[in-house]
Amino acid sequence: METPEASRSRWRRLPHRRRGRWAAGLAALAVLAGAGTWNAAADDSGPAVHRQDRMMKADGVSIDTSYFTAGGSGRRPAVLIGHGFGGSKDDVRAQAEQLARSGYAVLTWSARGFGKSGGDIGLNDPDHEAKDVSRLIDWLADRSEVELDAKGDPRVGITGASYGGAVSLLAAGYDKRVDAVAPQITYWNLADALFPDGVFKKLWAGIFVTTGGGCQKFEKRLCEMYERVAVSGKPDAAARALLTERSPSAVADRIEVPALIVQGQSDSLFPLGQADAMARAISGNGAPVAVDWIAGGHDGGNLETDRVQRRIGDWFDRYLKDDKGADTGPGFRVTRTGGIDSTDGATLVRGASSDTYPGLDNGTRNVDLGRRTQTFRNPAGANPPAISAVPGVGGGLAQLSSLGVGFSIDFPGQYARFDSAPLDSTLSVTGSPTVRVDVEARQGDAVLFGKVYDVSPDGKQQLLPSQLVAPFRITPDQQGKGIRLTLPAIDHRFDAGHRLRLVLSATDLGYASPAEPTTYTVTPAGPLTVPTAPGLKTAPATLPWWTWGLPAAAVVIAALLLLTARRRTATPAPDPALADVPLQITGLSKKYAKSSDRYAVKELSFRVEKGQVLGLLGPNGAGKTTTLRMLMGLITPDDGEIRVFGQAVRPGAPVLSRVGSFVEGAGFLPHLSGRANLELYWQATGRPAEDAHLAEALEIAGLGDALARAVRTYSQGMRQRLAIAQAMLGLPDLLILDEPTNGLDPPQIREMRDVMIRYAAGGRTVIVSSHLLSEVEQSCTHLVVMDRGRLVQAGPVAEITGSGDMLLVTTAQEVAEPLVEKIAALAGIGSAVRTDDGLGLLVRLDGTTSSGLIAELVRLDVPLTGVGPHRRLEDAFLTLISGGSA
Repeated sequence: METPEASRSRWRRLPHRRRGRWAAGLAALAVLAGAGTWNAAADDSGPAVHRQDRMMKADGVSIDTSYFTAGGSGRRPAVLIGHGFGGSKDDVRAQAEQLARSGYAVLTWSARGFGKSGGDIGLNDPDHEAKDVSRLIDWLADRSEVELDAKGDPRVGITGASYGGAVSLLAAGYDKRVDAVAPQITYWNLADALFPDGVFKKLWAGIFVTTGGGCQKFEKRLCEMYERVAVSGKPDAAARALLTERSPSAVADRIEVPALIVQGQSDSLFPLGQADAMARAISGNGAPVAVDWIAGGHDGGNLETDRVQRRIGDWFDRYLKDDKGADTGPGFRVTRTGGIDSTDGATLVRGASSDTYPGLDNGTRNVDLGRRTQTFRNPAGANPPAISAVPGVGGGLAQLSSLGVGFSIDFPGQYARFDSAPLDSTLSVTGSPTVRVDVEARQGDAVLFGKVYDVSPDGKQQLLPSQLVAPFRITPDQQGKGIRLTLPAIDHRFDAGHRLRLVLSATDLGYASPAEPTTYTVTPAGPLTVPTAPGLKTAPATLPWWTWGLPAAAVVIAALLLLTARRRTATPAPDPALADVPLQITGLSKKYAKSSDRYAVKELSFRVEKGQVLGLLGPNGAGKTTTLRMLMGLITPDDGEIRVFGQAVRPGAPVLSRVGSFVEGAGFLPHLSGRANLELYWQATGRPAEDAHLAEALEIAGLGDALARAVRTYSQGMRQRLAIAQAMLGLPDLLILDEPTNGLDPPQIREMRDVMIRYAAGGRTVIVSSHLLSEVEQSCTHLVVMDRGRLVQAGPVAEITGSGDMLLVTTAQEVAEPLVEKIAALAGIGSAVRTDDGLGLLVRLDGTTSSGLIAELVRLDVPLTGVGPHRRLEDAFLTLISGGSA
C-alpha cells in the first residue's frame, strides 16, 4: 500500500474528475417549501453564525434542513453533516456552527423518519436517503456563497457519525460531486455488522428497531426482514442482500474521494474490521485515506470529540479549501488510554501513529496455546448466556476495560479455554488475532464466540479488551478441517508475566445462539497469531517530561517573571466578604484566539445575589457564551476574576461543585428510563448517592410519572426538563442554563419558565442565557445586557424596561376613537393607540415630555387614573444595543 503522502501527491496531479448528477435526482428535484426562517447561533468564539431552517420536499416527503453560514460574502466550500441513528439535525448543530465559523457553508438535515422529517426509515436506502443527499447538493449548487467546481457542482465534503457516516460514504459512491468524506464510527457492510459470519446480533438489532420508534417506523421490507430473523434467530440470504444493498460496500469501486476514517475501539456494533474494509477499498481506488482509531465507540462513548472534529476540519481544509499547509495528521493513529488524571478525574490518553495504515495483520507473532482437546455444551435455550459487551449499559464496561478493569462472565461447562505460557516480555497487539481450530458439533451448525483475555500472573484477574467478542458459524462441511478464526481487532498491551487466554464460548448475551442443546469439541490446530504493527510510534507519556523537565521549566518561568515583572500567583485566597454572594465578576476580559487586539469579553463586571434569576442578554458575538465558559471553568480569562461564593474560579476549582450547568442537550441512553439515566449520571460523578437530592431535583423539574418511561418516548420538552433535572442534581447553589428553551413549543417554554422560578424560590440562584426576550422578561428578576464583549446595562428587569419613550396612560373609562386621534395629532406625540381592554392608551413621545403630555390630556378632559413608563424588554434591549438610537 502506498504512503498517504504519495497518494496525496498523485491525487493532486489528477485532472478534475468528471461530475455527474442522477437523472432520477434531477427529475425529482426538491422544492424548498416557504421562505425559511433565519436564526442566529449564539457562540462567541468567532463571527456570528446565521442559521436558515427550511423544509425540503423529496418525493412528497418533507426533509427538515438547517443551513449555517458566518462572516464574509465570498464563495466558500460546503460541508454536509449527517446525524446518528435515532437522532436529528439538532445533534450536529455545534459541529455545524464551528465549521461555519471556519469558513464553510454547512447544511444539516434530519434523515427520513427522524426529527421533523417525514417518511419511513430506510436504513440509508440508495433510492431515498442517498438521493436526498444529492438533492441537498443540488440546492447548495444554487447558493451564491458556495464555491463551485463547475456549473451545478459545488465543492462539498460530507461527514457524520454512525448512520450519518454511512450515508456520507454512500453519497460519495452515488454522486461524483462529493469531494471529500470523514465518516465516523460507522459501517461498511451493514449485513456483516448485524449478521457477522451468519450469526444474528440480536441485542443491537433490537436496539436499532426500538430507537427508531418501533418496527412500524421502518420501510415495510425492513420491518418484515427484522421480524423474520428475530423469530428464527438466524439470518437468511434475503436478509443479507437487503442490508448489503444499503451499505457503502455496494458501491466500493465508486468511492474515489479523500477519506478520513474514524472508528471506535470500544464498539461491538461496528468494530474496527468495518473501518479496515472501507480503508482497503477506498485506498485501492487511488484516493488518499487516513485511519484514526479513537478511544470510544458505540459501547464506550466519545472521549475525543474536540480532537476528532479539529482533525476533520483540517482534512476538509486540505481537500476542500486546497490548503496544502493543513496538517491532515498521520496515515494511521490509535488512541491509547491508561489511568486517571488525579487533578480532574479525566481518562489519560495519548496517541500512537505511523505514516501508513498497517491493516489488521501487520507484524504477526505466534503464541502457542497447546493442543489440548476440550468439550463443552450449548445449553438448552442458550441460557444463561455468557456476557461480554452489553450495548447501552456496556459502555461503562468497555471504558473500564481500557483502564485495566475487567468484567465478563463465561459460565462453567459452556466454553473451552486455552492459555499461553507467561509472556517473557511485553507484547503489544494492534489488529486482529487469528487462530486455526478443529471444531465438531454433535449436530448441526456450531455457533461459537471467540475472545482473547489478558490474564494476570496469579490467574485471578482477566481483562477482556474493549469487551469485544467475535461470533462464528461453523457448518457441518467446515467441521473437523481446521478452520481459521479471526478474532476482534484490538489495540492492547499484554505485560510481561501475563498470559493470553483464548475462550470459545457457546453463548453470548448480544447474539442469538441455537436453542437446541448440543455438545461441541474444539482442538487448537495451530498457535494464536497476533499482529504487533511494529511501525507504530507511541507519543511519550506526560509524566517522564515532568520528571526531567520540571527543574528546567522552573528556571525558565523564574526568568520570565523577572523579565516581564508580571505578578503571577496561585489561586487567590477566598474573600470572606463574598462568602454569601453566588457570583461576582470583576474586570473580566478574554481575547479571541490568535488575536492581540480583538476581545470576546472586555472589562466585564457585575454581581448576582441569592434568589435572583438573572438573564444574560446580548446579540450574537456579544460575549455571552465566552462569559459562561469562563464562569464554568472551561476556559481561563486573560484578565480579571470570577468569584463564586468568594472563591476564585479556575479550571477544576473545588467551588465549581456548587455550580450546575446546562449548556447543550444532554446525551441520554434512549432505552433506559429517565430516572435510570439520572442515577447513572450521578454514579459517574463518584459522589455519595445521598448527596444527589434526586427527589428534590425531580420535584422541581416536574416530570412526574414520565420518569419511569424510556427516554426514547420523551418529547423534546421532556428531554430538556430531564437535562435540567440532571443539572440540578446535588441542588447546586448556582445553576447556569444556556438556551434552555431551544426547540420547545410555547407550552413547554412556559413549563421551563416555571422550573427556573421554582428552583430560585428556594434561595438558590439561576443564570439563564436566552434569545427569547419575552420569556426572559417573565421569568428573570434581573438582567445583564452585553454588546461586543462589554457590559451595556445591569439591574432589575423593571428598572431596565422602566425607562424609555413609551408611556402607559390608564383611564377611568374607555377613550373614544376620535379622542385618541386628537391625542395622536398633538405636537410632540409620535403615536397613540388604545390598549386591548380599552381603558388605556400607549402613547409614544416624540419631542414632548411626560408632564407636557399630562397637561394636554387634562385639557382634553381625558379621565386619567395614571401615567407611567411602558416598554417591553424587546424595546429596551434594542435601544440599549443600538446605543440609544433605536
